[in-house]
Amino acid sequence: MKPSTASPEAPRLVPPVRRVLMTADTVGGVWSYALELCRALCLRGVCVELATMGAPLSPAQWLEARALPGLTVHESTWKLEWMDAPWEDVRAAGEWLLALEARLSPDVVHLNGYCHGAWPFRAPVLVVAHSCVLSWWEAVKGEAAPAHCRRYREEVAKGLHAASVVVAPTQAMLDAIERHYGTVHTRDARAFPAARVIPNARCATRFPPSRKERFVLAAGRLWDEAKNLAALEAVAPGLPFPIHVAGDALHPEGNAVATTRSTRPLGHLAPPVLARWMARASVYALPARYEPFGLSALEAALAGCALVLGDIPSLREVWGDAAHFVPPNDSRELARALRFLMNHPRERTALAARGRERALTFTPDRMVEAYLDLYASLARRERRVS
Repeated sequence: MKPSTASPEAPRLVPPVRRVLMTADTVGGVWSYALELCRALCLRGVCVELATMGAPLSPAQWLEARALPGLTVHESTWKLEWMDAPWEDVRAAGEWLLALEARLSPDVVHLNGYCHGAWPFRAPVLVVAHSCVLSWWEAVKGEAAPAHCRRYREEVAKGLHAASVVVAPTQAMLDAIERHYGTVHTRDARAFPAARVIPNARCATRFPPSRKERFVLAAGRLWDEAKNLAALEAVAPGLPFPIHVAGDALHPEGNAVATTRSTRPLGHLAPPVLARWMARASVYALPARYEPFGLSALEAALAGCALVLGDIPSLREVWGDAAHFVPPNDSRELARALRFLMNHPRERTALAARGRERALTFTPDRMVEAYLDLYASLARRERRVS
């Protein structure tokens, strides 16, 4: 795919930043975030060089990427920093990224991972904190991460402290990385002074509501304990309506396979297919123990689902009174909430309406404006320094 000019419908804004080198992994929600941001950047006339890692792009991912004029994909399969024994791959990926920067001369390097923030890029570096092993372990296991995560912590801390700016999709996530990887010396000081919260976004037209049917939908990696889909497995036998679950059962490194017995597995669904399931579902359930933002909940709310979510700070921050919250460890309360909403259509419709109204505020335009402003400030700062 070769970069080209933006479509005729794009705003006639000449951005101070014309080319961005961005990283993305292909095995999680970061891909959806990155493509949404790339789409918005390309419409503003920014050429995006997207360097992918983790696994080869799927046919569906290639289809999404090729639809964006102005986007060039540079594909790799280097291991991600949270995977088992990744450090040789992390080093090789860093050398690959430096070579890409030298060849492409981007105005900004936008990293959707941590460790490479410490590498000697010539352009200013923005690091986005989507999730991390230490905060995941704390939330899911209820204890500090074990000793074998020490190098991960050290490498992530180096990347965060070396970055020109750190971004997180929620204040809860920013607080988490500051707690785990930063040192605050005074009450008012921040571990990462150049830090900003920029919420994620999804395009509403991709998730149109439809006539609702009597079932609950959930989506996420079945092997990821953070999603807490096991809680839905526990309550499904006692409910008089089905719970459908979309998502990969196989761990990306092939070392774990999640099984379902009571919920109805849909497997991995391409984004348009998942959107159609969301359009039909009455309730979307995500009883998460850990979810730094929750893109799937945003998609479901746009599709008109009533939201039942884990009662954790990040999801409270995003949704306020526009969702029903349940303690992740309380199966009885989860079952009660699902049964109540399914049996009380008026209350369910009202909750879904509040959720959709809230979801419509998380627009790609709002997200891209925040990133373009940040890119421009980094570029100006770099020009003053040089």
